[in-house]
Amino acid sequence: MARIAGVDIPDNKRGEIALTYIYGIGRKSAQNILTQVGVNWDKKAKEWNDEESNAIRAAIAEQFKIEGALKSEVQLSVKRLMDIGCYRGLRHRKGLPVRGQTTKNNARTRKGKRKTVANKKKATKG
Repeated sequence: MARIAGVDIPDNKRGEIALTYIYGIGRKSAQNILTQVGVNWDKKAKEWNDEESNAIRAAIAEQFKIEGALKSEVQLSVKRLMDIGCYRGLRHRKGLPVRGQTTKNNARTRKGKRKTVANKKKATKG
């Protein structure tokens, strides 16, 4: 099992898919890296030799911000939005969808498990 940027790359997957296991590298970025290094996209990760693996590591290190550095940058960006009190920051703070999605019926992923609210009882005439 190859290890790139502190992530174990799955051996039995094609190169372009295997690289997407690294946080911050998507399909297109993986294709660009492999093309630049000169490795076929369809070549499985276990078929890479040491030279190819090292070239891929070097290309990723020089071109991309990945894993911990990227996660901390994203967290800082969200924290900045919350600190300045802008609309997006308030939505982050409340745990609601940030990008304009409706919340009446959906948004369960963002809002969490349903919280039942009790009904008001009607006053009876007496």
